[in-house]
Amino acid sequence: MSLYGMMRTGVSGMNAQANRLSTVADNIANSDTTGYKRSSAEFSSLIMPGTGGAYNSGGVTTTIRSAVSTQGVMTYTTSVSDLAVNGDGFFVVQDAGGTPYLTRAGSFVPDAQGRLVNAAGYQLMAYDYANGDPAATANGFEGLVPVQISDQEMTAAPSTEGIFSGNLPAGATPPAGPLPSSNSATAEYTSKTSLVAYDNLGNKKLLDVYFTNTGAGTWQVAVFDQSKATPGTSFPYTGGALGTANLTFDTTTGKLTGATTGVSFTVPGGQSLNLDLSKLTQLGTGFTVADAKVNGNAPSSIQKVQIGQDGIIYAQFADGSTKALYKIPLADVQSPDNLTAMPGNVYVESTDSGAVHIGFANEGKLGSIVSGALENSNVDIAEELTNMIAAQRSYTANSKVFQTGSDLMDVLVNLKR
Repeated sequence: MSLYGMMRTGVSGMNAQANRLSTVADNIANSDTTGYKRSSAEFSSLIMPGTGGAYNSGGVTTTIRSAVSTQGVMTYTTSVSDLAVNGDGFFVVQDAGGTPYLTRAGSFVPDAQGRLVNAAGYQLMAYDYANGDPAATANGFEGLVPVQISDQEMTAAPSTEGIFSGNLPAGATPPAGPLPSSNSATAEYTSKTSLVAYDNLGNKKLLDVYFTNTGAGTWQVAVFDQSKATPGTSFPYTGGALGTANLTFDTTTGKLTGATTGVSFTVPGGQSLNLDLSKLTQLGTGFTVADAKVNGNAPSSIQKVQIGQDGIIYAQFADGSTKALYKIPLADVQSPDNLTAMPGNVYVESTDSGAVHIGFANEGKLGSIVSGALENSNVDIAEELTNMIAAQRSYTANSKVFQTGSDLMDVLVNLKR
């Protein structure tokens, strides 16, 4: 047995317990840090080969692990920009230099530019709806942009699509006069309704929609700009119909059949609009409107923001309309506990964690996004205090080993005196 080996083993034990105490100190200090994941020191023995019946003391090595996959308790708040992940997944954030990271710390608030930034200064990243319905980049961070919501700018969206559903009377007969599509002053129709659409500048455009029976199971739909109607009456409209279509219904089931299931036209001063009529029926009752929706909105500033469990950020305007702005993705790795922790309660992938995969909430094993909630630290103070006492006693015991070895070394040195 080597006295030097004995002392070295004692030092190894003290160093291991010091590492354990360091994790305890960090855990206690961050017990109230949003999204913090506790760290722990895992020990493994270090055996030195012995020869000739002599025992060579080895030591202990320390591996630091973080309980990243263990979810903390959620606390609900009154701020819609406070976000938590219920289940697997991480928010994607970036620092001021544009470097992406993963985090569970969702205490986001708008900065001076309207960007959502958490307590550590990291910006929330998402996919923008500016180019249509977003798709996640499965194996990279490309396409992600900082979420930026400003209530200082007025926005307007032109109408591009609409849905109209209801019933046309099965007992209707063709009118004796000209059809509305002729735009004749004596034009006749079966039923009429009106819809509101928006042009490029957000101006409201009132549209008159005429449904006219043209035979057994056949109808004509014609759309006109109400502002172009003849004063005091309707027909003729200056410029004629914006769009017309012929519909055919199955006289047995009353459902729309044939290739034409809607009418397309250009909103005056606006965009091309497709009015979906596929839910129309022809049954033995009067003309009824079940649903009528046209997208777009008038000029308005954002009044408030809503975030769904699917991660879609909606802006609600003063007129009550809503618009999808961003879709927040979630990132995940094969082994979250092996992610590399970085300052600011963020993580980056490591060789042991696996590559980052990005998807949307509620897809596969990814969890949901909860707005108005924060994930607490998963630190248990009582457990940490217990670990601290145990580490303290182990450290003291190892120091006794070192002290004993030192005393024996003094005896050995004094033998020749």
